[in-house]
Parts: sequence; C-alpha cells; structure tokens
Amino acid sequence: MEQDIFHFSVKKRVVVKIGSSSLNYEETGSLNLTKLERLVRELCNLRNRGLDVCLVSSGAIAVGRRSLGLAERPGDISTKQACAAVGQARLMMVYQKLFAEYNQVAGQVLMTKNTMIDPVARGNAKNTFEELFRLGAIPIVNENDTVSTYEMQFGDNDTLSAIVASLVGADLLILLSDIDGLFTDDPHRNPNARLIEVVERMDSEIYHMAKSTTGSDVGTGGMATKLTAARIATLSGADMVIANGRDVSVLHHIFEDSFTGTVFRAEKNETFCLADFIRETIG
Repeated sequence: MEQDIFHFSVKKRVVVKIGSSSLNYEETGSLNLTKLERLVRELCNLRNRGLDVCLVSSGAIAVGRRSLGLAERPGDISTKQACAAVGQARLMMVYQKLFAEYNQVAGQVLMTKNTMIDPVARGNAKNTFEELFRLGAIPIVNENDTVSTYEMQFGDNDTLSAIVASLVGADLLILLSDIDGLFTDDPHRNPNARLIEVVERMDSEIYHMAKSTTGSDVGTGGMATKLTAARIATLSGADMVIANGRDVSVLHHIFEDSFTGTVFRAEKNETFCLADFIRETIG
C-alpha cells in the first residue's frame, strides 16, 4: 500500500487482535508456536519503538479443546466454557514464557460485557489498563469465556478488540485475520473480487460487503464482525487495519506504511457512547 501513506509510525497506542485461525495449525488445531514467537517478537519491538501495546488474543477454546482431546469445536456452551477454562491458562503460560524471553512483562485482562456497561467496572478496567501501560507492560485481553458467552456469540474477539481500543483511547486497531482485508466480494468464491485498500467512511455500501462466514472451524469471526469493530473503532477516533495474519511481520510493515490490507479511517464522533452502543447493538 505504498501509494497511500498513512504515517502509522506516529501512532502512540495500538491494539492488536489475532484470531484463533491465525494462531493454530489448520490441520491439527494445535498452537503454531513458531508464529506465536514471531508475534511476541513483533509486539515487543513495537514496545521498543515507544508505543503502548495491547494484544487481544483469541485461542483459549481452541487450545482447551486440544488439551481435553476433543476432535471438533464443541457445540454446547458448557463444554466451550470448560475448554476456555483449560485453554486460557495454557495460552497465557505460553505467552508469559515467550514475552519473558524478550524481557517484556505481560498481564492478563479478562473482560465481560458487564465490564463495559457498568460505569464502575468500566472505570476500574480503564484504570487497570492505564497503569499497565504506565508500567510498561503489555495487556493480553480475552473475553472471560468461563463465565460469559459474549465472544462465543459475537465473533472471535473482533468486537471485543474494538471495545478495548475505544476504552483505552487507542489511535490504531489492527485486526490480524485469515484474509487480506475487505473485498468487494468473497475472494474465496469470486476470483474477480477486488481488495478495498481504504475506507474513508462507513456507509451502507460498505456494510453490504460483509459476509458472515469464516473459513475455519477454529475461528468464529467473519467480515460482519470486523465491520462492527470498524464502526466502534473509527467512531471512537482510531484508525483500523485489517491485514492477513498469515505472516505476522505485517505488523512492522504497517508501521512502515508498506503493506497489503484495508485501512478504515478514523471519523471520531464526540456523541458516540460505547456503553449505549453495546446495549443497543450487542444486547
């Protein structure tokens, strides 16, 4: 995307979201440890550049599913929550080990919908994030799947990552997905589908391009959830990027303004209320 310079190098606070399908081997569902190590290295390097960095990581259910010997993604909520209870601990153990190798401290933050709609809980969460950033730590965020079904219903943490970006006042949200960005049609089915490099404004034409399908039995998020995330992020004043997480080195390419993906331009609306949006849109 060299023809349109975005100057992301001047950003100060970034939220990066990576989905289950980008973290796990498609054939086995097991963690891709090589990719995880590269992701952690990229995030630590962003910290070295002076940015506040927050990671929203899916994968707890997938990791727990493999640990418990389940061949397929469970369908019932109680089994999903059991998988999350096992998987969240294992996933964080891997993250902590990898971040420690780069002398970086990571902290876990588990959120529910009530965290955002309750003013006291929302304020406490914001204060926790701010203190983690002040101390130089990298928050690793996931939905608290053991007590909440929000992530299970609303798409592989796409929406959650935008909510976090809004809460912490991030100026950039990056969604690492299994697709290069927003296309005019489903590129898996239509070879003539064209990548949209820049979305200046979220309108009905953009929303109609969303597909609710996803190409993996590991992840749950489709393009519809990514456009919901874009709406939240841009109205909150953050640019948003959808890029392919197949190669996580795309992260430093984004900050060098040379990458393949879709950029959603920030269009901050001072009247936008995140808590009201959650109540009215997510339920």
